[in-house]
Amino acid sequence: MFEGQPKGLYALALANTGERFGYYTMLAVFVLFLQANFGFSAGTAGLIYSVFLGLVYFLPLFGGMLADKFGFGKMVTIGITIMFLGYLLLSIPLGSGVPAMAAMGGALILVSAGTGLFKGNLQVMVGNLYDAPEYRAKRDSGFQVFYMAINVGAMFAPTAAIKIMDWAQDSLGMSEADSYHLAFAVACFSLIASIAIYYCFRSTFSHADRNKAQAASTTKAEELSPAETKERIICLCLVFAVVIFFWMAFHQNGSTLTYFARDYTATSSTGLESMAFDVVNLVFGIMIVYGLFGLLQSKTGKGKGISAAVIAASIAGLVYKYNGLPAETIVSAPIFQQFNACFVVALTPVSIAIFGALAKKGKEPSAPLKIGLGMLVAAAAYVLLTAGSIGLPDPAAQATEAVRVSPNWLISTYLILTFAELLLSPIGISFVSKVAPPKYAGMMMGGWFVATAIGNLLVSIPSLMWGAPLVVVWGVLAGICLVAAFFIFVILKRLEKVA
Repeated sequence: MFEGQPKGLYALALANTGERFGYYTMLAVFVLFLQANFGFSAGTAGLIYSVFLGLVYFLPLFGGMLADKFGFGKMVTIGITIMFLGYLLLSIPLGSGVPAMAAMGGALILVSAGTGLFKGNLQVMVGNLYDAPEYRAKRDSGFQVFYMAINVGAMFAPTAAIKIMDWAQDSLGMSEADSYHLAFAVACFSLIASIAIYYCFRSTFSHADRNKAQAASTTKAEELSPAETKERIICLCLVFAVVIFFWMAFHQNGSTLTYFARDYTATSSTGLESMAFDVVNLVFGIMIVYGLFGLLQSKTGKGKGISAAVIAASIAGLVYKYNGLPAETIVSAPIFQQFNACFVVALTPVSIAIFGALAKKGKEPSAPLKIGLGMLVAAAAYVLLTAGSIGLPDPAAQATEAVRVSPNWLISTYLILTFAELLLSPIGISFVSKVAPPKYAGMMMGGWFVATAIGNLLVSIPSLMWGAPLVVVWGVLAGICLVAAFFIFVILKRLEKVA
């Protein structure tokens, strides 16, 4: 998985890991903050959340256009500086009045604008690393490694948010509403780490930082006729149309899935099940997965020995943690957001191994087919949650306190959504970086994020439906994913021609 990848991949991945840690620390508690601090309804909080996500993913279009002209590295640096200012403003407790709302709005605009300059352009540079002939065959696996690395930051974010809020309330005497601001401040420190990594290891990827004029001088750009360029852009736009609905379904993690965790899921856990709510235990589990892969793939006795030692130490750690379990573990709603990132990190080597084996047999699905399969899997996740919601009262009934289900329903939903994400997101980004005409690389990557932005704006629809029967909310999401899957299969042959 890690063999044969360009060195710059790891530097860019770690730089993005730091940024994502801060972003997801904020996002884990954002809608809860809006309700606790400003008294917003679930629908209003969900609407603000989705508009913010929409801006975060829409503005990379303009960030990409600027990078095509001025260079990707400059935009990344400016973007991370603007993001820092936004998180700094968001971390200041200003109460719940109009000035506080205005400050929050300004902070969200800064964060989204900075992300627009940073996120897409960093990923374009990752794609540029694989233009060299010796790395072209590694493009998909490289983006999967990149995607896995940035999810390491996301995996620890919910725990960081919860722990720092608990500390602020218990040790500093802060109110719950004010303690959210310390969680937002974590992002400031993570951005400092991110930019430090970016500049310390810049020599490993500086050749991937090129602007539109430089890209136009490459051999690849000269080989594309106007007709070929047009067809590639059309095919990418068709893919963008499909992924809109994936992100609408997927990013329910910060809104309706969090509401379901808060209002319908057990607030405590015992025994083996409770192990899942300690991120340290999840890390041990991930180390076992990677140790097993090392044991199977290592070509030396030393490598196999190290892998075996990692597995043994991780199992010992899990046994130790199990023996020290408290009688009851409190389950906070934001903690469920750690599972998606954890599953991404754990399952990425499994995904790479499966598709690598299929590739050797000449049977690996094309990137567009993987995207279609991802939509089917996303639909399956909401079908499962629909089954788990049968018999539960409507949110509008406000009688959910006495009716709570096992956390395993939500954990399983996140697991299936992660399978869908691994089929769609890193593969889709790789597809864009491969198919996009070089002189429009930044704009096309921005287009991917615009599609994500539109999907995030649609995230608010299930939030506004919160009050209808749960099976209706989840059923709508499952149906939308099925329709999107059908569309991608209809246009599959056209997409595969340019892939």
